[in-house]
Amino acid sequence: MDSAVRLYLASPSAEVSVAAIAADAGVFPNQVTYYFGSKDSLFIHAAFLALLHDAERVEAIGHSAGSPESFRRNMARVALMLPSMPLVVRALAVGTSRPPLAAVVDQHLNLLFRQSERYLGRLLKQRQWDVQRTMLVEIRTFWSAAFGATLLSQAGVTGSGSDVDLAGTLTVRAKSAEVS
Repeated sequence: MDSAVRLYLASPSAEVSVAAIAADAGVFPNQVTYYFGSKDSLFIHAAFLALLHDAERVEAIGHSAGSPESFRRNMARVALMLPSMPLVVRALAVGTSRPPLAAVVDQHLNLLFRQSERYLGRLLKQRQWDVQRTMLVEIRTFWSAAFGATLLSQAGVTGSGSDVDLAGTLTVRAKSAEVS
């Protein structure tokens, strides 16, 4: 899996073969397909593993934010710069075009959402911050917008990540003081 992540991040997914992944990992190609079923399945697993590794770096940046505003801005900026985002967008497309792989994509998305929800929940509690909607909606909205912005960029739409108000998808705010 580590070999697949490294190779997919280094070159476009179409150029990475099962043989190359196996050679890098020091195994036989049939071992790769035995465990993952297909190159497409391996690609989905590798893309999401890369994103989960990148998310650890995102968490550190989120912890360094001193205010809800800087948290929203930092999360938006960093999410759009993650090296794994283009891979994940392609993995989503593979899952969409190959129905048997939809369950693999769903499994990874749910893991991403759960881990993001735990992270944000801890941060909100530590900082005495709040969100204006449910945590699940907050998380899914943010990641959906990030994937969409990445897809637009990959499709050649003119502009940059700063043309998408990804920070605006987050409703993180300081808890309001209760009036007695």
